[in-house]
Amino acid sequence: MATAMAATAAEEEFRWLLHDEVHAVLRQLQDILKEASLRFTLPGSGTEGTTKQENFILGSCGTDQVKGVLTLQGDALSQADVNLKMPRNNQLLHFAFRDDKQWKLQQIQDARNHVRQATYLLTNRDDNYQFKTGAEVLKLMDAVMLQLTRARNRLTTPATLTLPEIAASGLTRMFAPALPSDLLVNVYINLNKLCLTVYQLHALQPNSTKNFRPAGGAVLHSPGAMFEWGSQRLEVSHVHKVECVIPWLNDALVYFTVSLQLCQQLKDKISVFSSYWSYRPF
Repeated sequence: MATAMAATAAEEEFRWLLHDEVHAVLRQLQDILKEASLRFTLPGSGTEGTTKQENFILGSCGTDQVKGVLTLQGDALSQADVNLKMPRNNQLLHFAFRDDKQWKLQQIQDARNHVRQATYLLTNRDDNYQFKTGAEVLKLMDAVMLQLTRARNRLTTPATLTLPEIAASGLTRMFAPALPSDLLVNVYINLNKLCLTVYQLHALQPNSTKNFRPAGGAVLHSPGAMFEWGSQRLEVSHVHKVECVIPWLNDALVYFTVSLQLCQQLKDKISVFSSYWSYRPF
């Protein structure tokens, strides 16, 4: 008798979970992801749909060899103004984006698209939708969590590139005056930071006694890394990395973490009642 009553109470609780609690969590997730989406769109104060420009001053705790300002407009770098003090002779180089160019930050674009996809999955189950089984809820949570994890990973895991890939990147052709042939530049997002790396190169002589070993892919290459470009063998002599914090990226990462925790908590609650799934839909 007591066992039957306990089972009935558990069934009632599970029915409430499927019909009420799940939708409450879905609404909460939608609200959080709406806030995350707003961070990525950053509408301007003027014309609807325009994106405001934000200036970020580049800094480093270790060196003042590189200074500059990057201008971010949504998911694109619209301007870059960089000064580089050459270590050997203290010569000051200045380079900036051409006026007609913008550089898309694919990481931000991809993260935003994953947030949109997660939001679509959630809004596809409106308040009138009746979940029939726990497995159905788990499947939805897994799909949403996959999109949120991908969004977070795009910001926390920059692409590993080889030096020839950086050399071939369109970023090198963004500047006026053109970058000197002994400089490479890379820009990427790492967590909540916008990072600029400048590589200084020197050519290895054909009769060099150095054992030539081309470097593989890396987020950040070290001095001594070698590569072949055209008919030349080159080596990285100096690396300068400067960065700036983007506050709204920090917000977005917090929203991703909170959303993933909510999804997991709902999955855990549903899993408690897994013994009811197989024989009775609610």
